Parts: sequence; structure tokens; C-alpha cells
Amino acid sequence: MSAPYVAEPVEAILQDVQQHIIPGITHWQSPNYFAYFPSSGSIAGFLGEVLSTGFNVVGFNWISSPATTELESIVMDWLGQMLEHPQSFLFSGDGGGVILGTTCEAMLCTLTAARDQMLIKIGRENIGKLVVYGSDQTHSALAKAAKIAGLNPKNFRAIKTTKSTSFGLSPESLQSAISLDGKAELIPLYLCATIGTTSTAAVDPLGPLCDVAKKYGMWVHVDAAYAGSACICPEFRHFISGVEGANSFSLNAHKWFFTTLDCYCVWVKDPSTLIKSLSTNPEYLLNKASDSKQVVDYKDWQITLSRRFRAMKLWLVLRSYGVANLRNFLRSHVKMVKLFEELVASDNRFEVVVPRYFAMVCFRVLPSALRKIQNKYYDKNDVDQTYANEFNRKSLESMNASGRIYMTHAQVDGIYMIRFAIGATLTEDKHVIMAWKVVQETVDTMLNTE
Repeated sequence: MSAPYVAEPVEAILQDVQQHIIPGITHWQSPNYFAYFPSSGSIAGFLGEVLSTGFNVVGFNWISSPATTELESIVMDWLGQMLEHPQSFLFSGDGGGVILGTTCEAMLCTLTAARDQMLIKIGRENIGKLVVYGSDQTHSALAKAAKIAGLNPKNFRAIKTTKSTSFGLSPESLQSAISLDGKAELIPLYLCATIGTTSTAAVDPLGPLCDVAKKYGMWVHVDAAYAGSACICPEFRHFISGVEGANSFSLNAHKWFFTTLDCYCVWVKDPSTLIKSLSTNPEYLLNKASDSKQVVDYKDWQITLSRRFRAMKLWLVLRSYGVANLRNFLRSHVKMVKLFEELVASDNRFEVVVPRYFAMVCFRVLPSALRKIQNKYYDKNDVDQTYANEFNRKSLESMNASGRIYMTHAQVDGIYMIRFAIGATLTEDKHVIMAWKVVQETVDTMLNTE
């Protein structure tokens, strides 16, 4: 099969979209989508995307499209103020923000800046001594970024977390890891603290971790990709208390902020660290505006040269909703997930495995509910964890196979759990109640047929 040689009518193309494409995609905007983390959209975000695509500007520096750069600087300060970031993270202070594509880009850019800043002090020949720290719950993008940045893979620390800290990274564990590395004459470089981990939405204690890192001159990056959006609500702001001790902070507006993919917001205290590491200035890009140092050239804040007009859609979302409505929307999702959490707690066959902080519940069928089934096959008084994990895995597969809902899983500390994450713009209470009905019906059937 090859591309058509002769033009086809758009009606025929759209008919193929209807018949062949739509049935083959996962509908992330469905109100019955509860998997991974949300990729929430909105009419405002959609309209902003249409305008951005229509303008089709390539805003690599200020002079290539001044309004593109200036609108991005404005909305990043707006959002930073909504999060109550210190002035040091805003353009109105000494910092600033940039919109990138993904978490991976943010980690790579900030890690590269941290690396070069440290190597200036200790010499480039010592790059093999640099150590990167996260927890065993930190997003895998950190390990990838460290590899791309040329750091020794053996110097990546995924520090173990435990249920006693709700799988957050403890400052004591970080201190112990740094002390061990110090004895080996290694140099602590970078810490990634997470607000809302991928597996369970766990929260690392930001303030105490920054206190440890400060003793060693480490760069602290805060990955609030998922949960950062919620922190515009005063009742959730405490989760990022201590952010003033960090060097960079990021959240994903295309996850839980009604802005279509891609729109990843990053703030840095000292933009010059990014610029020194990431800038290139070939003759064909030289201009008086850049030479004046009075404008922002976002090409020097990212990996790529070309960049999209992402600020347009975030601007439309912020203006179309307003802070009050955005907060209410986020709160409505949290309220709905509380409803689901209550439904889980009302059935003694299930448990909520880890504390719920935001709009995701991690739950499973309890081993005790499976005792009768397993004892049919094994002469055991206690249900084996492996058997419980397998039962929950099969139940999730069955729920998803029904086509009525979609959820995903996590496995932490040896426990397989089902993740129920709310964030789709169209989800209402009735969808949550229906989802719980699917869960119960599936487990009822499996318990009666095993």
C-alpha cells in the first residue's frame, strides 16, 4: 500500500476516520476514562490549539514572533502567581517560566543546567562522580534524562520508599544515601522531589528534602506534573510548601488543567543557568533585540530550536474559566473520587491501599476475600500475596475488556493495585457510580466462578 497519487475528496478521508481511526483509538476524553493520569481537554483548550495551529508560527526567539514569546511570559507569571510561587520563580522577580512539551524535557533541561553549573566548579573531568537522586517512585524520565545528559548510570539513586511514609521519599533516607556516596568520594548533584507520583500519587516532603539538599549545594527540581494543578486551590497549596528552597518546579497543564496536549509548564529561579547550557547563536539568528539582552529567546530554554505557540491555549483556558472556576472544577474531581473511595470502603472485600491526596484512589480486592477460593486449590490458612495480585490483575483485565470503563494498575511494595483516576472534563457522579458497579459485578462474577 502506498500514498494516493491523485488527490482524494475530504469527505472520503473523514469517512475513513469515522470507520477506521475512531474505533481504533483509546478515548482519553471519555467520561468513563479513569486510567493513567488524565489528559483533560476543554473547548477553550481546543480553540487555543486551533488558533495556534492556524497561526503556525515558529517562535524560537523573540524577533521571530514577539507576541508568541511575550504571551508565554505573561501566562507563566499568571499561573505562578496562582500557585503562590515566590517572586524568585517569576519574571516579575529574578526567575521565569517556559512551556515545554513533557516531563522528560523539563528534567533533561534542568539536569543539564545543574550538571554544567557543577562542572564549572569541579572540572569536566569529574563528570563521572556526579550523582542524581530520586525515589523508587520517581518518574522513569529522570533515569532517562540522566543517561542522555551523559551521567554514569551507576550514579543514579532510586531510594527505596516504604508504606510507613506513604511511599514518599524520607529526608533521612536521602541523607543516608548522600552520606554513603560521600564516603565513595562521589558528588551529589540533583534531587527530583515529586508531588503526586505516577504509581500512587504519593507526595515527597518538599521542605525537609530541600533542607538536606541545601547542605550539599544540590539542584532541587520539583516534579508536580500531575498534582501541581490542584495546588492552585488553597486547601492543597501546603503540598508544595517549601518550594522556595527548590531551583525549578514543573506541572503538566495538559494532564489536569484542561489544556490540550502538549503544555508542560516549568519555572526556574535562575534562567541564566538554562541559557548557558542550552543556547546556540549561529549567524543566521543574530539580531539587535537578542543582543540587547532585554528580550526572552525561548530557544535557549529548551532542547529544540523550533517551538509551538503553546501559550495561546493556556491563555484561553485561564481567561475562559478564571481562577474561581478552575478551582471549582478541580474540587469537583476530588469530590467525585471521594465518592468512589467511600464506595470502596463500604464493601469489606476491598481496601484502599494507600492514602488518597488528590483525585486518584488505589484499591484492590483484599486477600481475605479470596481465602475460600484459594483454599480450594491450596492447603493454606492465609491467602498468598501472589495469588491476590493475580486475582486483581485478572479482575482489572476483565473490567477493561467490558469496554464500559478503563483503568490501569500499579504495583508498589509487592502489592498489585488498581488505579482509579478522575480528571476527564465530562465525568460526573453517574459515571463514578457506574464504574463502581462494573467493579462489583466483575468481582462478583469472578468470586462465583473461580
